[in-house]
Amino acid sequence: PDPSCPQDKESSCIFYKFTPSDTNNYLQLYNVFALFWGMFFASAFGEMVLAGAFSSWYWADDKSKDLPALPIGSSLWRTIRYHLGTLAFGSLIIAIIRMIRLAIQYIEDKIKEKNLDNIFTKIIMCCCKCFFWCLEKFLKFINRNAYIITASYGYNFCRSAREAFSLITRNMVRAAVLDKVTDFLLFMGKLVVVGSVTVLAFYVFSGKLDGEVPLDLATPKLNYYFVPVIIIAISAYMISSCFFSVFSMAVDTLFLCFLLDLEKNDGEENPHYHMSKNLMKILNIKQKKTKEN
Repeated sequence: PDPSCPQDKESSCIFYKFTPSDTNNYLQLYNVFALFWGMFFASAFGEMVLAGAFSSWYWADDKSKDLPALPIGSSLWRTIRYHLGTLAFGSLIIAIIRMIRLAIQYIEDKIKEKNLDNIFTKIIMCCCKCFFWCLEKFLKFINRNAYIITASYGYNFCRSAREAFSLITRNMVRAAVLDKVTDFLLFMGKLVVVGSVTVLAFYVFSGKLDGEVPLDLATPKLNYYFVPVIIIAISAYMISSCFFSVFSMAVDTLFLCFLLDLEKNDGEENPHYHMSKNLMKILNIKQKKTKEN
């Protein structure tokens, strides 16, 4: 209080009201956009590092000698030194599309809140959400393959995306078959892992293993033993998804490198393939070239 003002001794601070600020709203949008951009950048960074490690194995002439001592470490260093701009630009595109989808959802919620929705607006909103969802999936697919081209040849994002799109378009049947077969096998792998862990957890927490195993383990007494079983099943699915995503990236990288290898040596008199000998035997490439010569 100010001693020179006699009335200041009786003054007090009273909360009047909180007024929303437009600046705070814009800052919240900035935070959400930064969150999306950071998430997609981290995901793209992991894909680029894995693609660099797998592609270095494929393009090595001698698979046992020409590989770097630490493929993951070498790929990590190349990604940090040369390709962060490519990752930032690719993840920026996906983040913008995600913000557009968020804006469409916000508009739809406001329309419902004001009771202005009708059959026409519902159709428009549904079409917009479907279109941008498909666009995001397509761009993620293009980005993933663009990162593989960048990891193999060091091209910038635009050139890599163009090369990847044209390469997949020329081999659409192969890409579609491999994608579906890979998805099925990875799904079965996840199913086996999650099912095995869930069944084991059920037997442990339900007490059905008491006296069945030669281990002196105290079975926890639970009123609702299905709760930890469900938690373990969800955790097992998340962990198995992370592990199998590495296999998925390996399949996509080797497949794209295989297509590049085929087109690079197509029509050459003395083709120099980088694929493994087992893959050449499966595709009968050597025998085919011998017969043509």
